[in-house]
Parts: sequence; C-alpha cells; structure tokens
Amino acid sequence: MTSWVGRTATEIATAVQERRVTPREVVAEHLARIASLDGRIGAFRTVRAEAALAEADEVAARADLGGLPLAGVPVAVKDNLPVRGEATRNGSAATPDIPAAEDHVTVARLRAAGAVVVGLTNVPELCVFGTTDGVHGTARNPWDLTRTTGGSSGGSAAAVAAGLVPVALGNDGMGSLRIPAANCGLIGLKPGFGVVPADIGHGDWFGMSENGPLATTVEDARLMFRVLADTDSAAPPRSPSSGLRVALSVRSPLVGVTVTRPYADAARRAAESLAAEGHRVRRADPPYPLWLGTTSLAHWTAGTAVDAADLDPALLTRRTRVHAAVGRRFLKGVRAGDRRERLRRRMEPFFAEHDVLLTPALARRGPAAAPWHERGWLRNLLVNTSCSPLTPPWNLTGWPAMSVPFGTLPSGAPCAVQLVGRPGSELELLAVAERLEELHPWRRTAPLT
Repeated sequence: MTSWVGRTATEIATAVQERRVTPREVVAEHLARIASLDGRIGAFRTVRAEAALAEADEVAARADLGGLPLAGVPVAVKDNLPVRGEATRNGSAATPDIPAAEDHVTVARLRAAGAVVVGLTNVPELCVFGTTDGVHGTARNPWDLTRTTGGSSGGSAAAVAAGLVPVALGNDGMGSLRIPAANCGLIGLKPGFGVVPADIGHGDWFGMSENGPLATTVEDARLMFRVLADTDSAAPPRSPSSGLRVALSVRSPLVGVTVTRPYADAARRAAESLAAEGHRVRRADPPYPLWLGTTSLAHWTAGTAVDAADLDPALLTRRTRVHAAVGRRFLKGVRAGDRRERLRRRMEPFFAEHDVLLTPALARRGPAAAPWHERGWLRNLLVNTSCSPLTPPWNLTGWPAMSVPFGTLPSGAPCAVQLVGRPGSELELLAVAERLEELHPWRRTAPLT
C-alpha cells in the first residue's frame, strides 16, 4: 500500500486530481502520524480530526477536483490566523476561547485550492518571541528534541519538519517564518509587503508582518505562495539568469552580535555554488545603520503593545507584559514611520547594484526547548537577538526574504542561508533557491519513528 506521509504537496495534489488516492485517505494517514508523534513534538495546539475528515470528503465531492492546485493536501495553520469554527488563541491564556465565524483570507484561499486544515499550531504568546513555548505547549525541533523549533511560527515549522503535514501556513513579523524554517531545515518565504494579504493581529505590526508558506521543497513553497498570493499557479517558474548580481554578506546587522562559523561557512559555500553557475558573486555588506537595533526593538515591542491593549494583563506572561510596556513608550515614534522609510532609502542603492543578497539565515542554532515564557524579559530579548539578528531588517523594509536549507550543523541538525531581494522578486528568489536545492539537496523531514 502506498504511503502518502512524507510526500510533497505537489505529489499529493497530483495523485488526488488523478483519483489515485482520496483526500480522506491522505488526511487520515497524516492524522495518524500526528497522533503517533506530536506528543513528543508539540506542533499542534489543536487537531481537527473529525472536521478535517469531513472536509476531505467535501473536497473529494467537488466538481473541480481535477483542477485544484492543493487537492486533498493536509495543511497546518498558525494559531494567530482565524480558522472557521476554531478559537484563535495566539498562544495566550488572555485571548477569548470563542470559535471564529470566518476563515482568514489566506485560509480561505488554501481551502478554495483544495487544501484541508488538520489543525492549528503552537505559537509563543502573541507571537512575540523566537522560542515557541507557553501555556498551550512547547514546540520542539524534530531534528533535535532538546532544542526549540524557533518562533513564532514554530509549531507550523515543527509540523512540516516532522512530516505531520507537507506544508503549513505561518507569518513573519521579525523573522517568525525564517527563524523556525532555518532551525528545522525548511523553505520559509516572507513575501514583500502587499503581495499576500496580511491582516494579522491589530495592524500587522505596523505593516511588517506577512503571511507565507513553510515547505520541504521549493516546488511546494512556490505552489503554496501562488495560492496565497492568488496568482496563476499554472504559470511556469521563473528561471534565474546566469548573470544575477549576488552580494554575499556574513556580517551581523547588529553591533555586538556575531555570526558563528557554521552559518557563515554555509553562506560562503552557497555563494561559491552560485558563482560556479555563472552568477556574479561578490562580497558586499548592506549599509546597515547603527540605529538599526533600536529601531528593530521599537517596532517589535510597539507591535506587541498594540496587540495586547485589549487583553487582561493579569493573564499575560511576565515577558509579554514587559515587552508591551516597553513598546508603549515607542508607539508615537513608530507610528510616524520615518525610520523605516529612511532604511528603505538607505538600502535602495545597494539593491540597485545587486539583484540578490545572500546571508546566513541565523547567527547560531536555536536555544534549548525550555519554559522561556517563565523567564525574564531581558533574558528572552538577549537570546532572541543573539540567534536571529539577520531577519528583522527585511521586515522593516517590507522586502521579500526567505530561508533556504543548506548543509548541516556539527550536531547534524540543518543549517540554512537567507536570500533577500528587492520588491516583487519573490519568484526570482524561489528560482535561486530551487537551483541551490538541485545542487545541494537536503533531507526533507527529520528521521522520527
């Protein structure tokens, strides 16, 4: 009997379209794997077993089954996006346990494309931090269960890396897709501003947060991206020309934070591979301003202050309360928006000279899977910043960026690089990533039994 666990979303959708397997069979297999493994991983806050099977049958009965790009594909959704009939808890005890009346627009697009939502995934409270732990559970990296999966789309990344679902929906406000993708050996694409509908929390963290896919292959990430962006999924992928101008930078954007050797070496090896393909690669650091760290902190905390404004502070964890309190001091300046515009203007000449920026995805591996939500705010701030200084600049600019698996760490867990492009370059970045995938294929899911 053919097993559909471990198959790509593309393979599953093709088989369902051709009626070689039913959506119910595919979903049931993945639900069984979730039941078997998620007690150790902690990817899901809630699993929609009965509802998912019923929805799989509805997909099977659709007259347009043969043309659905995600026909019968099980997907997981990050628990800060409404799913009809389920409460959106956002990792917190302070949020209401009231079922959503409607799907978020991205969830609706996935369902319209034939996907079946099997569950909502764990997040840190209000999706603030880079470790996914809290009152609803702890998401662990399937490649090393002693380590965090990262955050805040940590549960979604863990679900895909463990083969519980082939693809998942997450979002990225300061690296929240790319960080867990890098930790878990996945493709994580943060689209540019306005490409995929956001509507995350109360104002999308001032327009910095974007919804995007987590997948084990570039092909799946491209497929899901096109569904989310509501573009023609039948259009051929854009191939990168042999003459792309690629800037390699292994320097941390933040003063005082260093990039460890495994991540820096991965970026250098990826650059060598692209140079061998005929791309014009040179070492060049973006003109990161000295005020980037304070600007990142201001926007990060101010976004939380807005999201927490209507919640009972007594029900929030201490690190979240402090984060929001700090953010309230920055709200006026952040709403003015001048620093983000200054950063964009500062970066535009660099991206006029270079088509793609290649950097390490992280500065160091994710910390231990531990109750970080019970620890102090400053300790959380320092550990988050030391791990992921390379992701926030591209939320501030609103430009596309993605994490791509590349090589392994000394522990055997995945390593990763980051690709960044100018506005509108999502498909070009995906094409570059696909070539890296062809040259240096990665193991798609963790070896769990």
